Amino acid sequence: MQDWMLTAIFLANAIWFAMAFNAFYLRRKVFGKVMVPVREDRQNSAYDALVESGRFMGGFNLALSALNVMLVFNLGGFETSSQWAVLLVFNALAHGSQFAGNIPMALQNRRGEGLWPVFKGVMLLIFVLDFTLMIANGALAVVLLV
Repeated sequence: MQDWMLTAIFLANAIWFAMAFNAFYLRRKVFGKVMVPVREDRQNSAYDALVESGRFMGGFNLALSALNVMLVFNLGGFETSSQWAVLLVFNALAHGSQFAGNIPMALQNRRGEGLWPVFKGVMLLIFVLDFTLMIANGALAVVLLV
């Protein structure tokens, strides 16, 4: 039973991180428009820098996706549950840092403020899925350690 759970969670991580690579790196201009929804606010070098920073964020997400793909095809590569738990906690932290990074903006949105909308469209999907994958990775790590 443990192998199918590990395969499922690592595959979900790989897909999500690959989607982030696509959004940040390959489609960074579209994502820039999500982050800066008001057209008039995009007419400056700071916006251009934001768009180009997508390559940096996308590169990390590509590496995380590749790591999770390698883990799917290397389930026999680790001997103990605690070794798997380390990798799961790493993934939980990666997703959790993304989720936590959106919390201040989500709180601002509740007051009718904020630079980007967390509770609409693609940002809502990111917010919910990062939270879900953080919990899933963390929960499976706890199960393996107990």
